[in-house]
Amino acid sequence: MQDLLTMLTTLSRPRLLIRAARHGQSTYNRDSHLQRILGYGSLPRPAAALLRLIELERDLEEQRCTDDAGYSLPRHVDLLIAMMGEAELLQANRASHLV
Repeated sequence: MQDLLTMLTTLSRPRLLIRAARHGQSTYNRDSHLQRILGYGSLPRPAAALLRLIELERDLEEQRCTDDAGYSLPRHVDLLIAMMGEAELLQANRASHLV
């Protein structure tokens, strides 16, 4: 299985979506964002959360590409923000284990 961070770097999304997500990343709050996206309950670790977010985003990307009427641009940006935030946490966790 591909490394999660490598999977993120290989994603190809419209620049405007990525720019919007980067802008929103500064306000990312794991507790509130993940609760809203993944459902209420205990939060998974960053790697597990990121894997689930990637799956959800992949479905939204498919909806976007097929012009599905159920596609939600705000939800897509919200998922990308959460993915970026969780990737940052995962990188920080990995870096702290290397020290």
